[in-house]
Amino acid sequence: MFFFFVGGVEQGAGRVLKEAVGRCLRCGGAADLVETEKVLKLFFVPVWRWPGKDPAYLCRDCGLLAPGSLGAGGGEPGLLPRDPRCGACSRAVDPQFRFCPFCGSAL
Repeated sequence: MFFFFVGGVEQGAGRVLKEAVGRCLRCGGAADLVETEKVLKLFFVPVWRWPGKDPAYLCRDCGLLAPGSLGAGGGEPGLLPRDPRCGACSRAVDPQFRFCPFCGSAL
């Protein structure tokens, strides 16, 4: 007899702890501090959920789930950088600019 098994553990976002505490590393959008949870899936169906150990940052725009340890050691520990970045070249830009001064793309 042959059995085929499809399953795995996935990390997801739980409830929001703080809103708009930082900026996304990928797109520069607002990121919320959220609780994490791990989900056991069998045949792509969630079977069991349990809480994760550390909170993480979830981007409102692109959905990136970044670990809470990113950005630690700066002014406020555990926050992602607040300076806006260009989506095309990833350089820090002034929040008042509408276009990136380095590559010219719209912000």
